Amino acid sequence: MVPMIHAWDVYEIVSDAHSLHGVKLRGRIRKHSLESNVMCFVENASDKENAVRFCSLTDSDPAQIINFIKKILPHATVIKVLTAVVNPVLSKLKVNDESRYEIP
Repeated sequence: MVPMIHAWDVYEIVSDAHSLHGVKLRGRIRKHSLESNVMCFVENASDKENAVRFCSLTDSDPAQIINFIKKILPHATVIKVLTAVVNPVLSKLKVNDESRYEIP
């Protein structure tokens, strides 16, 4: 049996008003996703200041996650930064560019 491979959409959360790191944002988003039975991965961005990224399955609606983020952080902005990525890396977006790599 061949395993199913999923595509993910990647979203970026940013804020000019407050720090997004060190405030348990990732854990709160993860807990909300678990309680809501929503597939979601969350990581701090290492290639951008004060940014957190999450991904949700491409065929799912991220509104529930985005609404939760806006509820706890009304000053935050959430934007989709990548669409339909298989096995996404959230910490550094450029890693998702498959053309950067060769397998010898």
